[in-house]
Amino acid sequence: MTIAAEDDVPSPCVRLCTLDPATDACVGCLRTRAEIKAWRGLEPAEKRALLAELDGRRSRRSGALSFVTPRG
Repeated sequence: MTIAAEDDVPSPCVRLCTLDPATDACVGCLRTRAEIKAWRGLEPAEKRALLAELDGRRSRRSGALSFVTPRG
């Protein structure tokens, strides 16, 4: 069986694997515990959809962080 290049979807893992107890999401890749467990079994289209969702989460998180003022 040959895997087409478009079917090879890289994992969003950034090797900063720590779950936030408040959200049950990884602080590195922003996937939930359930999404991390499911990743290997997802179809390529499902993986790409999840990657798009993670981009949205990252944008929302960055937007929320922009309101934090540094101390000093």
